[in-house]
Amino acid sequence: MSKLSPKGGSERYGVGEDDVRIIFTCGGSAGHVNPALAVAQQFEARCPGCEILFVGAERGMEQRLVTQAGYPIETVKVSTFERAWSWKVLKHNVKSAFKLPVGQHEAADILKRFKPDLVVGTGGYASYPAVHEAARRHIPCALHESNAYPGLTTRALANQVDLVMVGFPEAAEYYKGAKKVAVTGTPVREEFFSLDRERARLELGLTDSQPLVVSFWGSQGAGHMSEHTADLVERWAGEGRRFHYVHAAGRDYERMTAELKKRGVPVSGNEVRPYIDDMPVVMAAADLVICRAGASTIGELTALGKPAILVPSPFVAANHQFKNAKVLADRGGVELMEEKDCTGESLYRAALELLADGNRRAEMGKALRGLASPRAAQDIYENLSALIK
Repeated sequence: MSKLSPKGGSERYGVGEDDVRIIFTCGGSAGHVNPALAVAQQFEARCPGCEILFVGAERGMEQRLVTQAGYPIETVKVSTFERAWSWKVLKHNVKSAFKLPVGQHEAADILKRFKPDLVVGTGGYASYPAVHEAARRHIPCALHESNAYPGLTTRALANQVDLVMVGFPEAAEYYKGAKKVAVTGTPVREEFFSLDRERARLELGLTDSQPLVVSFWGSQGAGHMSEHTADLVERWAGEGRRFHYVHAAGRDYERMTAELKKRGVPVSGNEVRPYIDDMPVVMAAADLVICRAGASTIGELTALGKPAILVPSPFVAANHQFKNAKVLADRGGVELMEEKDCTGESLYRAALELLADGNRRAEMGKALRGLASPRAAQDIYENLSALIK
């Protein structure tokens, strides 16, 4: 894979006439970015010489994730549209509307310089300008929606693109006006298939027999859930650290560490972190995961067969995280706990109960692996290759 020049570089980035050029556009959360990275890895492995460019939002977390994965990224101006009603929200949405033509112009400039053979959107507001512009210019384009219920951007673009791919069979019913819909599952990066638990524990320096619990609520933090997690950490430390623990606090990191310090709870930088940059290794090493129910995370849990306590975010469109989690809970793969029922104590006790029941965790892992889509990235690659041809 060739590295591309930065924005404002050569007219065609130095790409040869016979090379395949693909734009992946996504943003807003790791749940939108990670599936795109998984498919980009497929193109890199199976289409030697292809040129890959990511397009995201200014100041979006996708810049960090994409750069870490080794791919180039350019940005466009784009902002969210809030669904609630208030004068503050109205003011925000008006500002977002004024940004739309700016983002479209920037996306048009990127397409003109890069000359893609294919544009793929995997969700988030950042994906709208490039996919919309590609459809307008009759460049082959496709969408992938990981969630059981489609996001606003996916719904807005579904009838414009050549192909919509979905992670859940139940999601296909929302795209009756689309040209073509394919059920592919949600792709997972290759790193999640490369390590078993024992090798991953050695990479983390865990040489004893204590189990590992991993928790995270997303890069944006989670308000009350972060407060509950501080209570969990305090209880865990006060009861003698009966398991190894890693928590990613996201943007709540400074507030959480300050609160723990105030309470006199000592934690290391490995135990409470801003982010988990080595997520494939940490999750492979885990005996139990406590997290939200975004579709990308669910794809990773099923690929690894990792028992989990899922606490769906109640602040998402159409309560889609609850729907994601219920699919797994109904099969016995996870324990579902609604946020309104959560406390630090309830999470801590639920974790201890699961850690004490190895047979149940083994059954949960088996159920999760039965829901996995190990060929998702390959199937998406084949669908996208057909569009190019």
